[in-house]
Amino acid sequence: MSAKEYDLIVFGATSFTGKLVVEYLNERYSGKLKWAIAARNHERIEAVKNELSIDVPSLILDSSNMEDIEKAMKMTRLILTTVGPYQLYGNDILAMCAKHGVDYVDLSGEPGWMHDMQKHIAEAKESGARIVHSCGFDSIPSDLGVLYLQNLAKEKFDKPVEHIKCRVRSMKGEFSGGTAASLQATMSKLRENPDLFNILIDPFCLCEGFKGPDQPRDNKPYHDDVTNEWVAPFFMAAINTKNVHRSNTMMGHPYGKDFLYDEMFSAGPGDEGQKIAQAIAAYNPLMGENVPKPGEGPSKESRDSGNYDMLFVGVDQGEIKVSVSVKGEGDPGYSSTSKMIAESALCLLFDCPDLEGGIYTTAPAMGEKLISRLEENNVMHFSEE
Repeated sequence: MSAKEYDLIVFGATSFTGKLVVEYLNERYSGKLKWAIAARNHERIEAVKNELSIDVPSLILDSSNMEDIEKAMKMTRLILTTVGPYQLYGNDILAMCAKHGVDYVDLSGEPGWMHDMQKHIAEAKESGARIVHSCGFDSIPSDLGVLYLQNLAKEKFDKPVEHIKCRVRSMKGEFSGGTAASLQATMSKLRENPDLFNILIDPFCLCEGFKGPDQPRDNKPYHDDVTNEWVAPFFMAAINTKNVHRSNTMMGHPYGKDFLYDEMFSAGPGDEGQKIAQAIAAYNPLMGENVPKPGEGPSKESRDSGNYDMLFVGVDQGEIKVSVSVKGEGDPGYSSTSKMIAESALCLLFDCPDLEGGIYTTAPAMGEKLISRLEENNVMHFSEE
């Protein structure tokens, strides 16, 4: 591995999010990293290099060209890919990483595809490839927020809490065209294969056969008597909750086999809270005519003004025992996500030498090491409240 030409290749460097990853790596790790950028089109790659004033090697990589993929496998220790929808463009890249022992990180929020990719687990274990899904806003704040709270609960009470409620208190930003395209691709797959619906509605579909208890409902507004507020459905809960349960399973159920987890928008108390919750429930930012297309995104000013604040409430027997917040600066779908996946790649490469091959979520793969990286680099902050 150490003899390879590059530590990592950023695949999708000409995409909107890919360019942000390239910009972040160049600004923060220039001269400290052996890396290259890749995309399908040479002219667009050169345009990115000129726009960002970067001098790094580049290569042509088409996700449908096996010759391109095999060449990349021989050159790098890790593939960082922003090229989604992954169910359309990620199959061969991931399969070849699993075969050749090349590490891999992505931004996938596509549980049906992730479930299908588990067919490569045995090969990844054999080759030593560490494959980590969902290294962006879905699902790092959720996955690591739960880990952080449960570690704190064990310090305080010598046991995990039985139920964690994630409440999204505020979020300012836009969601990427890639995220919207992934949803559209999933809807198309559902029309082709209605059986996929049973996977998508199962909170334990990524848990390799483990089935836990029925989970709290999260599809309608309601008044949460424990937190004394109205809450509304959070449109990213469908992927985040699945990743949290997979993490619990992969780590040997440190949260308990009867662990409950749900995510909702916090709408506030009283009649006003009820109105806000109902308004939130009626709106889906990933659907409609104004959703950005892949490759599109907000201005730098808009990205820099974004932020998010997520509260994780640990509950036992209906009583709040401990709470932590996860806060980040920058548009969650673009600025913060691009930094998250970059730091995930570097954490996997340089901080996790003893991690064995397999297909992971972020908590069992990198856990507290990634929390430390994200805090040290001012990507997000974890704290008790």
